[in-house]
Amino acid sequence: MNNTIIKPKEGIILISEPSLRDFYFKQSVVLLAEHNKEGTFGIIINKPIETRLNDVLKDFPEFNAPLFLGGPVKTDNIFFIHTKENIEESLKIMDGLYWGGDIGKIKEMMDLHQIDENEIRFFAGYAGWNPNQLDQEIGEKSWVLSHTNVREVINKHPEKLWSNYLRHMGKEYAIWSNFPADPTYN
Repeated sequence: MNNTIIKPKEGIILISEPSLRDFYFKQSVVLLAEHNKEGTFGIIINKPIETRLNDVLKDFPEFNAPLFLGGPVKTDNIFFIHTKENIEESLKIMDGLYWGGDIGKIKEMMDLHQIDENEIRFFAGYAGWNPNQLDQEIGEKSWVLSHTNVREVINKHPEKLWSNYLRHMGKEYAIWSNFPADPTYN
């Protein structure tokens, strides 16, 4: 992974620096879904929560999938990313990865077992920034930007993503990967 001169845009990830203490963004990896003059939105991809999807969405087909904390905005809403390019109304984030789309089609695919938890992720809330806000935070060194791929985004061990990305970014960042979630326990 190379972080030189990476600009925020869809498909780029933000990796929080270790001293960021915010409840949502502490040791987080955020996948950007959109970045333009009107602002930025994305989802935190490395924070699964104890609640399962069917505990929250009662009208959904039985589907054994974790729910993730996607960010501080609209936490009472469920958002999703997936690998199925044939879902109408989806927003392409990168090759092979899409945001949202026709929820009726997703339910149908679940009923027919045409999609599994390795192809879709569900999030409570999302992360959003006003115009220029993310650029300011990047300038303040709150975030390191990196490239990613679908396999890394839809990962079997999302809770390890923050430290894994940092370790693969070289010596300068590898030391961060061992930073405790709460430095007062160190």
